[in-house]
Amino acid sequence: MNNKPLHGQVALVAGTTRGGGRAIAMALGEAGATVYVTGRSTRGHAAMAGRPETIEESAELIGGQGGTAVPVRVDHTVEQEVQALFDRIRAEQNGRLDILVNSLWGGDPLTDWSKPFWEHSLADGLQMQRQAVAAHMMTSYHGAPLMVERRRGLIVEVTDGTDYRYRGNLYYSLAKVSAIHLAQAMAKDLEPYGVTALAITPGFLRSEAMLDHFGVTEATWQDAVAKDPHFAQSETPHYLGRAVAALAADPHVAQKAGKTLVSGDVAAEYGFTDVDGRRPNWRVYAEKHGF
Repeated sequence: MNNKPLHGQVALVAGTTRGGGRAIAMALGEAGATVYVTGRSTRGHAAMAGRPETIEESAELIGGQGGTAVPVRVDHTVEQEVQALFDRIRAEQNGRLDILVNSLWGGDPLTDWSKPFWEHSLADGLQMQRQAVAAHMMTSYHGAPLMVERRRGLIVEVTDGTDYRYRGNLYYSLAKVSAIHLAQAMAKDLEPYGVTALAITPGFLRSEAMLDHFGVTEATWQDAVAKDPHFAQSETPHYLGRAVAALAADPHVAQKAGKTLVSGDVAAEYGFTDVDGRRPNWRVYAEKHGF
């Protein structure tokens, strides 16, 4: 069994400071890829109040498991910085980019779940679209040509949910649905060039922020089930990371172009588990409970 199926490949995970983005980068690095890790939070310069994680930390975690990571401070809402990033990748990797993951978000502190859209901060709602839609578009716009030139590659949109139903906040919903459609639309444009685009969603994600929200740690996460029974079906960010790495290593991944996949379904197909040995499937759980 090849435990480095991505050896020699080059990946970019946009939005790697924490959560799913960090875990995806770690999984790709563990599988052998050289991973460019980007975000706005660097040591001494936090981009989000109250969050200590940095891209340098993410790179060190990848290096600590034997992988290769290149941390680059990038604000993906600024096109000049995005262009400079891909110019650097082109120069350093001889034009090679095999995997591009759009995991940019940062919308949690911008989302007010208690207000209808006309009472919600419009500025925050629009900023959410800049960070989670426009930034994804700009990153793919400047990254896709490297893949098209080599007629191979995979673009992954990280989202929340698999369909277009309302997610409880107009601005949040618009951002997450947009990621799904970006994957569908890019897949059509890229198909003639041998490049695949798809979307993936985790289930109930036990991110650093979610653990803090419940006042637990990864070691004590089950204590939060008393507060929210659905949390029993939660998954670590590494489950999502393993899903993306499995897809990236699949020579037949083009068959999934344009689709929106669920981490639990990908785990069942490729035969991996979460780091705790569980294999939760939020899609199955949600359908069973009617939500």
